[in-house]
Amino acid sequence: MTRTVRKATVGLLLIFGLADVARSACGQTQPLPSEVLDWNQIFIDTLIATNTANSSSPRLGAIVHTAIFDAYNGIERRYTPLFVHDWAPGAASGRAAVVAAAHTALVGSFSSQQQALDDRYSASLEALSAECEEGSPSQGQRRSCTRRIERGIAWGIAVAQAVLAWRATDGFSGTYEAFNGGTAVGQWRPTPRLVPPPPTCGSMSAQALAFTSVFALVSGTQFQPEPPRGLMTRAYSDDFDAVKALGRGTGSTRTADQTALAPFWEGNASVHWNQAANQIARANHLSISQSSRLLALLNIAMADTAITTWSAKRFYGAVSGEVTWRPATSIPLAGTDGNPETEADPAWQPLVNTPCHPEYPAGHPSLNGAAATVLSRHFSDRQMFTLTTAGQPSRTYTSIAQARSDGNHARVWGGMHYPSTVEISDALGGSIADYVNRHSMQQRRGQP
Repeated sequence: MTRTVRKATVGLLLIFGLADVARSACGQTQPLPSEVLDWNQIFIDTLIATNTANSSSPRLGAIVHTAIFDAYNGIERRYTPLFVHDWAPGAASGRAAVVAAAHTALVGSFSSQQQALDDRYSASLEALSAECEEGSPSQGQRRSCTRRIERGIAWGIAVAQAVLAWRATDGFSGTYEAFNGGTAVGQWRPTPRLVPPPPTCGSMSAQALAFTSVFALVSGTQFQPEPPRGLMTRAYSDDFDAVKALGRGTGSTRTADQTALAPFWEGNASVHWNQAANQIARANHLSISQSSRLLALLNIAMADTAITTWSAKRFYGAVSGEVTWRPATSIPLAGTDGNPETEADPAWQPLVNTPCHPEYPAGHPSLNGAAATVLSRHFSDRQMFTLTTAGQPSRTYTSIAQARSDGNHARVWGGMHYPSTVEISDALGGSIADYVNRHSMQQRRGQP
């Protein structure tokens, strides 16, 4: 086979989306298509550019990657669909469908970033068109290749529009009564902020997650955790002492590195774990099909975990008999809790600003548990990836488990959460991730 013919064959395979790995006649592996990972990186960049809240990000990631997955899978037909159950009509480019679906979903979710997204979209399509020109030796083949790209674009746009319409009525954009907990001993109430002015907790958009429809679970209460430990339990006394010593702003027993990790892991969990997944997928040479499912699974598991966590926060935070107050409240008011093992410190303040919502369950640890479980089910633990948080030095990890551990412990080191809450919340996210992995995007019978 001549070099020209080999190049044409590889180019057509890639454009048409008919192969995940293209090989020359000599057996040399060609670079894998990367549109899924490229547009996942654009999603990450968009979260950072818009400073999107941690609580809101998983839902957006699930919207984008549901569109990408169903668009590519509608052509490949390897897995059961997520939301769009139709198959793409005619021969269409899977790679073009990914680009169009991702762009449409992102513009629909981040309208302020349309110009930047349009520029990336044009660049992606130009690259596909260039491959058509370079990989098609005849005019007829180029026309056929171009038609496949056009069909892929139309299909990807249609899929993304369907997903956006579905999620437009999922409850997230509704108007709900302000929620500020209560004043019972042990019950959550807004806490003083280290940096004024304090937000109006009840109007925070994140509260809407408690009323948002899930993506893959049966409901937002399917995995609702058990009630938190009581004020008079040994678990509470141990929790209290641990965060009192480790989480205080000054005079803590933390190491210097633990002090640095607390604000680092206060960063956006969707940014962190999509960065990890993207880099690991590239390093392990995942195909476009494998990357599409991995990132859909990651983001949907995180979204359904966020919805579950917020549903439980609202539920338990409204019950006066449940212990949902933050350390910033419980430590100064320990003299009122009736527990002789806890000692008040009226001057105690946390290292990191306390979030304005109930302590139990914990948002970041639940997302860490979901994301790390997805990655751990697909790869060995020894993986290298670099994470970033705005205003903080980047962190390079060589272990999925270590990143998960640091992210979870950081909530105690920062003074925002109790250790038992962190452990329960991490397990909650892990259970949801395993459920989504077992019940969604399953390989269809007869598919390789």
